[in-house]
Amino acid sequence: MFRTRSLAKQACVRGSVRINGSVAKPSSNVKAGDRVKVKTTPGAFKELEVTRILEKRVGPALAGDYYLDHSPLPDNDKTTTSLTPVAKRERGSGRPTKRDRRRIDKLRGG
Repeated sequence: MFRTRSLAKQACVRGSVRINGSVAKPSSNVKAGDRVKVKTTPGAFKELEVTRILEKRVGPALAGDYYLDHSPLPDNDKTTTSLTPVAKRERGSGRPTKRDRRRIDKLRGG
């Protein structure tokens, strides 16, 4: 789920981690059968079920054997519509001028 313990702690403090429906603290213990729900991005989340408990820290390849992933499939329609269009410039045209910059800002709504 998280690459480091400090990232996991930050997510718990933000309230992005829930264990069996209740907000998890960084010191929360999990047991086999618990469901852990983590908010990854706005509107998206991962839901995992703990199958076994680890005694020692292991790599991500081995950790996958200790949980079941119940996360919903990502909705591709939402991700493509939320992206803003990117203004493309010709290769080799150099940095934008002040006039170009104003036009780009106006295009972005600023």
